[in-house]
Amino acid sequence: MPYKDREISKLYYSMGDITEMFNINPSMVRFYEKEFDILQPKKNKRGTRLFSAEDVESLKIIIHLVKEKGFTLQGAKDYIKSNKSGVKENQRIIDSLEKLKSFLLDVKEQL
Repeated sequence: MPYKDREISKLYYSMGDITEMFNINPSMVRFYEKEFDILQPKKNKRGTRLFSAEDVESLKIIIHLVKEKGFTLQGAKDYIKSNKSGVKENQRIIDSLEKLKSFLLDVKEQL
């Protein structure tokens, strides 16, 4: 597999990476960190937040529920708490379908 085709994943993502990835403000990420227990980024000695891949997945779930599905914060907390494994599985399926969609759109453009 050529280098450019491989997806590069980091061990930890910075706040800048996260805000760029999800197109949200850093204050929103910090707010979600306070509100949701599943989002627990590590902090280094300087206090810089370092988000693991699991934190990125958790943030995807939170943003999907709050922004796209229209859940309230309390509703999203309750939904995640009651159906933790199902929520992660649903997000994994959504991610794979979005990748498939982008692939098919690329194929369509090449035709």
